[in-house]
Amino acid sequence: MIFFGLFKESVFFAINALAVNKLRTFLSLLGITIGIFAVITVFTVVDSLEQNLRKSVQSLGDDVVFIEKWPWTFEGNYPWWKYMNRPLPEYNELPEILRRCNGAQAAAFNINTRITIKYKSNSIENVTIVCASHQYEKVKNFEIAEGRYFTDIESASGRSVAVIGDVLAKALFPNQSPLGQTVKLNGAKATVIGVFKKEGESILGGTPDTQVLIPVNYARSLINIHDEDLSPSILVRAKPGISNDELIAELTGLMRSIHKLKPLGEDNFALNQTSLISKQFDSLFDIVGIAGWIIGGFSILVGGFGIANIMFVSVKERTAIIGIQKSLGAKNYFILLQFLFESVFLSVIGGVIGLLVVYIITLTAGDSLGMEISLSKSNIILGFTISVLIGVVSGFVPAYGASQLDPVEAIRAN
Repeated sequence: MIFFGLFKESVFFAINALAVNKLRTFLSLLGITIGIFAVITVFTVVDSLEQNLRKSVQSLGDDVVFIEKWPWTFEGNYPWWKYMNRPLPEYNELPEILRRCNGAQAAAFNINTRITIKYKSNSIENVTIVCASHQYEKVKNFEIAEGRYFTDIESASGRSVAVIGDVLAKALFPNQSPLGQTVKLNGAKATVIGVFKKEGESILGGTPDTQVLIPVNYARSLINIHDEDLSPSILVRAKPGISNDELIAELTGLMRSIHKLKPLGEDNFALNQTSLISKQFDSLFDIVGIAGWIIGGFSILVGGFGIANIMFVSVKERTAIIGIQKSLGAKNYFILLQFLFESVFLSVIGGVIGLLVVYIITLTAGDSLGMEISLSKSNIILGFTISVLIGVVSGFVPAYGASQLDPVEAIRAN
């Protein structure tokens, strides 16, 4: 009951301070508001960016190893010309991997290029076309909303069939089902047998919404699948219970055998995995987070001095009241907590305003930035925690000074 009374009385005095000294209070709280806004905005954007990036990376497959010519990250001073002289992954290497790799659940050869897709008078240029072998659906994370995937016979024989993205389907076939319709891919005909489930934008690109998937054997009639510009790769998914490290160790020996490398010869292939991308982003997010603390820290510091100023003025204006309270038996801790609660309350008001501004921005900025932005519970709690701490730190000295006043001298002060 004592603490409830203290809180109630402190809230009353805080509201009175806001009402009586509007300009002074506004300027003092502005620092806290800007500080909380700056810190929480940075963390909100960083967290949202990290979530979207990790979601995009996860769509590549956490348990998938990419056999490619170039590594995703470079370590040391490896001469670039050695990478240039590496051979490209070949389609005829895929059967060997499927036959000899015990840790592989599935594997697929994959190349990407860009084409123009047409249906009657509708045409879309620069569309990503994915040319893949049959087990592509087993190594990539995607769903088909309408229709179906290729059959074994269609993949092996190179049948002219295609699965298209949701965005392409709506653009080319606005008033009808795309299934069974014939589209032209750079002038070559293909029958639409499926439509990918809509996934939305991906920060890393490569969303199925705007892609066309065709069998790689059909792609042979459209493009040169051995062209280095197509960046061919072989995707290998690990069996359940097999770690990526185990799969990479097995693939290393297997690829060295396929490439007929000497025991002391260097690898002429790269085995990439999504964790390489995640590690690169971790350090970036740490730096951005530190920058957010530095930017917001100065504003919070200024706001803290503003709160302290309000509390010193409040103590001076209520010196006589403090003397009367102490003469009636109020303990030192009672006076101390009374002003501390008031300081925290004022600081929290500034923090809440800052959080509200951040929340309003998250509701409107997501579309313009092209990704989902949300104010998480952890950032809300962080904002409140910072506000409370600033209130305690800023108000302690004035509150302690008030608690140590001599009641007789305090009553005579006015």
